[in-house]
Amino acid sequence: MGTVRGSRRPARVFRRERSGLRETGPVRPSGLRETGPVRTKAPGARRTWTRRGAVAVLAAAAVLASPAAYAGRQASPAAEKPAFTAVNYAVAVDESASLADEDMAAEKAAAKRIALGDVSAASRVTVFGFAAAEAQGQSAVDPVCPRTTLDAAGRRTIGDCVGKLRKRTEKEGTGTDFPSAIRQGVHELSTGTDPSVPRVLFLLTDGVMDVSGSPKYGDPSHRAKEGERQLAAELENAAANNVQIWPLGFGPKPDRAQLDAIAAGGYQKGCVDLPSARPAADVVEGAKDLGPKLEKVFAAAHCLRYQPGPEGERPPATLEIAISPLATVGSIVVDKGDAEVDITYTDPAGNEVPTTGRARGSVFELAGADDTVEALRITDPLPGVWKIKAEAPEGHRSLPVGVSVLWQGELRGAITMDPPSPQAGQKATVTMRLQTRDNYAVKDPRDYAGLRVTSSLTGDGFAPVPLTLADDGKGPDPDAGDGAFTGTVQIPGDAAGALEVTGTLTASGLSADTRSEPGRVAPPQLPVTAALTLDDADVHPGARVTGSLAVSNTDDRPHTLRLSLADVRAGQLTLSPGEIVVAPGESGTRKVTVQVGAAGVFGDRLGGDGLLVGGTVTVVDTGSEDGDLTLVSSPVSVRVTPEPGLWEKYWWGFLTGAALAAAAAVAVVLLLGQRRRRRDPAGLVLRLVSESGDVVAEHRAGHGHKQWYEFAVVEPHRNPRIERRSNGPYAVQRSPEGGAVLRRRGGGRTRLTEQGQIQLADNLSLTLAGPVPGARTGGRTTTASPNPDSGAAGSGGSYDAYL
Repeated sequence: MGTVRGSRRPARVFRRERSGLRETGPVRPSGLRETGPVRTKAPGARRTWTRRGAVAVLAAAAVLASPAAYAGRQASPAAEKPAFTAVNYAVAVDESASLADEDMAAEKAAAKRIALGDVSAASRVTVFGFAAAEAQGQSAVDPVCPRTTLDAAGRRTIGDCVGKLRKRTEKEGTGTDFPSAIRQGVHELSTGTDPSVPRVLFLLTDGVMDVSGSPKYGDPSHRAKEGERQLAAELENAAANNVQIWPLGFGPKPDRAQLDAIAAGGYQKGCVDLPSARPAADVVEGAKDLGPKLEKVFAAAHCLRYQPGPEGERPPATLEIAISPLATVGSIVVDKGDAEVDITYTDPAGNEVPTTGRARGSVFELAGADDTVEALRITDPLPGVWKIKAEAPEGHRSLPVGVSVLWQGELRGAITMDPPSPQAGQKATVTMRLQTRDNYAVKDPRDYAGLRVTSSLTGDGFAPVPLTLADDGKGPDPDAGDGAFTGTVQIPGDAAGALEVTGTLTASGLSADTRSEPGRVAPPQLPVTAALTLDDADVHPGARVTGSLAVSNTDDRPHTLRLSLADVRAGQLTLSPGEIVVAPGESGTRKVTVQVGAAGVFGDRLGGDGLLVGGTVTVVDTGSEDGDLTLVSSPVSVRVTPEPGLWEKYWWGFLTGAALAAAAAVAVVLLLGQRRRRRDPAGLVLRLVSESGDVVAEHRAGHGHKQWYEFAVVEPHRNPRIERRSNGPYAVQRSPEGGAVLRRRGGGRTRLTEQGQIQLADNLSLTLAGPVPGARTGGRTTTASPNPDSGAAGSGGSYDAYL
């Protein structure tokens, strides 16, 4: 019987609707979905994956924790390294007379940008200008900033000394002496410094080497050749002293070939063994691009990540810049152009952050607030889009503002081998999965560009076997760009005893991380096998995720299986039971539970879409004849979302109640409307009838005030008629039972039927007739106005006033 394998992909334990896409199965880090639950499977079992989304999302399975929070088998010395390291660097700034004023200003701003933007408080910088010594008393080098440690105090002073850079006058020497500049830089970087700290020289120049006016290079006819000889010697000296040189040319005619030769002549080993960290020359078109380009070069040399932002907007303006979820420390650098520009910073959660001290899990330190360039250094920054608001008083809004971010971060990984205890000669699949800081999703591929993974298999009885792990969707790797690097290795036929697979993640700007997975060569036949399955579910703090462990024991004695959960922050997830005893001949399933920690364990990071918390479940047979034998090593992850509020719990009740209330309100409105319509006096034909029964006047009522039509009887003795009067002595309203109701001022109400009549006074009575205008009877008729509401309006008054 073959070894039962643990799944090499995370058992994603959630199902949710988001961004209009329905994730019907365990969602992979890259936005991929599985067609069914992820589970540990026996050899030969098939697993189907489908692509979902265009952008890879890292942080597949597990929480990124501090090194101490990781269980021992995954810990490594590399994981203990700090997220960022110091660098000793010097900035040589061209001061030759060929510079335009805007070039000089751009050089100053560029030097400030990289000095203030450095993320390490232990880095040290030296800044000096250079041109050429062409007469007695002149110096090729102009030291302006002595070696300065970029802690809080150093960052406050570096801007002032950089401001001392200036363009040389004719009397100070106007050439371009590269050998002297490189000699000065190597001296500053190699004297009294720790050789283990990287040494970097940045050379800013607008042209080509010109020592034709420098007597120290010999006769005029030999100066160019001597300059080339000395330049080669200084480059050799730089390489011998481990000084990298990164030239940056600007202006109308920089000599690219010469700058390339300078970069290649210095020390070639960068901060990491990656092509992006190898010294290289660069050229920019004009002064306005110098600052951003130098930041990019600085990032490559310093193993920083560089994120450019908007350039060229004038205050008042709000600029946006993104900080990666991988960043553990970063600097938001703002080139204000004018020192009077005032900057405020708002984090992705909408909070205006302080410029010093701690807030919401981050540490802030601002430098350069009173200068033309300022930088906010943030430790553990909140990832996402930050807003930088630039304001300025009148008269200080003409210069553009630019923003950028320099940052360093940590790589975290988790490694699995499937099967965890392979047999000699068997092929095993190795996967190295990326993790992120505090479970934040990484959606921008630029954040992990240049990532390299190295891996090897070691063990008893054979030489180390190198592995190739790739995330290209080819061969054993199911999907490209999902943050899971996969490869296969055949266990040597002479392997016996212990095995260990090791993987290392390396990328410029991200501290390397090494993880290892121990194992042991399994016997040809295993008496005990196991396979783990966990259910899919959305979970909240304090919830449980259940699953099953399929076990089989063909041995004639019981075996104890030890279950454990590694690679997870303490308290976030716990696994039970810790042990399972499998009886002789038993074949069946056992319940397994993953308990999610309380909300307090996750702190303020639990919000929005929640956190993807994970680890690695390991099942070990402690009763194997050769000692502990790993049967299952399965990544598992759980999406933990905040506990729902009253609305989320009882939304159906709220909606039902709201619907019932709305229906009731509609019913009331309809009833009231019906009642108003049934009592509306409009259309009632009022008749005045004499004592002898003749109709002496007829009037059609209009719409009334609150369903009452008010009127008076005018000239009852000479020419009786009805006219509308506000506050008249009489008012009539239609009766729902038919007919009308007459209201007298101070006399109560009387029902007026369609065939009845009510005595008013002086031998006049009120009756109703059908609503036909102009109807005639045996007496006189007054025809109602087509618009009864437009009848003459009196001032009201008592009944006696109209009789």
